[in-house]
Amino acid sequence: MTKKASSSSKETDSKPDNDKFVWTRKDLVGLDELSAEEIVHILDTAQSFQEVSTRSIKKVPALRGKVVALLFFEDSTRTRMSFELAASRLSADTVFLSGKGSSTSKGETTLDTVRNVEAMGVDAFVIRHSQSGAPHLLQDKVNVPIINAGDGQHEHPTQALLDIFTIRQKLGTLEGVRVAIVGDIAHSRVARSNILGLKKLGAEVVVVGPPTLVPSTITAMGCEVSNSLDDILDQVDVINMLRIQFERFASNLFPSVREYSSLFGMNSKRLAKCRKNVLIMHPGPINRGVELTSDVADGPNSCILQQVTNGLAVRMAVLYLVSRGRE
Repeated sequence: MTKKASSSSKETDSKPDNDKFVWTRKDLVGLDELSAEEIVHILDTAQSFQEVSTRSIKKVPALRGKVVALLFFEDSTRTRMSFELAASRLSADTVFLSGKGSSTSKGETTLDTVRNVEAMGVDAFVIRHSQSGAPHLLQDKVNVPIINAGDGQHEHPTQALLDIFTIRQKLGTLEGVRVAIVGDIAHSRVARSNILGLKKLGAEVVVVGPPTLVPSTITAMGCEVSNSLDDILDQVDVINMLRIQFERFASNLFPSVREYSSLFGMNSKRLAKCRKNVLIMHPGPINRGVELTSDVADGPNSCILQQVTNGLAVRMAVLYLVSRGRE
């Protein structure tokens, strides 16, 4: 697990040159439906695209003439901007629609909104929705690709892909890597997608949090459960700290933020108990002082900004594959 992934890549002018595998899927709505081979293909394609962001002119013509519609019915900063930049670097045009500014606020169904936008000639949809399963409902109702940018508490596939990409980049492999996912497992689509992807690539996963935030059924996904962060600190190679999603809470699921931070927050004292080169990750946005103290979030073990950078390459890869792969 100390082997570094190669950072070299070929010039990418129109498409990545890594293909013996042929991508055939129209959509990317979740990691549950992907094979390990498909996940690796996305990661390899993303690695091919990484070099584009280092050029003086950060564009390739891979999707020139295509239009990507960003339909965000939930608030987003990183995911939306990452997809927008990814489309731009592939030379695609983008249009943006939020739920607050769309006809859904007047009673129109999401499906009718999507069909009307499709009728205007867009070539792909990136959709974030508060309802679990919304992208899955739409994928068979429209003719252009659907990419899931997060649906309710179900999945967030591109976030998991960029997390997995970052781990592979730093450690060289996923096989045998032990990953802790810490925090609000019950409400986290990021946790679900990460577990699915990590397990398919041979990683071991332990989820950590208070019993009120870790559903007992999570073991059916093949992961371990711990209700003590301190018990697993020296047993893992990666610690992925999840945001406490206060906006999704129907009631108080732990006594106080202070107590949660005391028991499940990552700070310098806990970091000292970890393996020397442990990777600290977070999908963002960070509640500083709750999930992570600033010295850990900004410290040498942190991969948080690298996750953001890698997210751009991963989303370029996904946009490219669903838009052009079948061609």
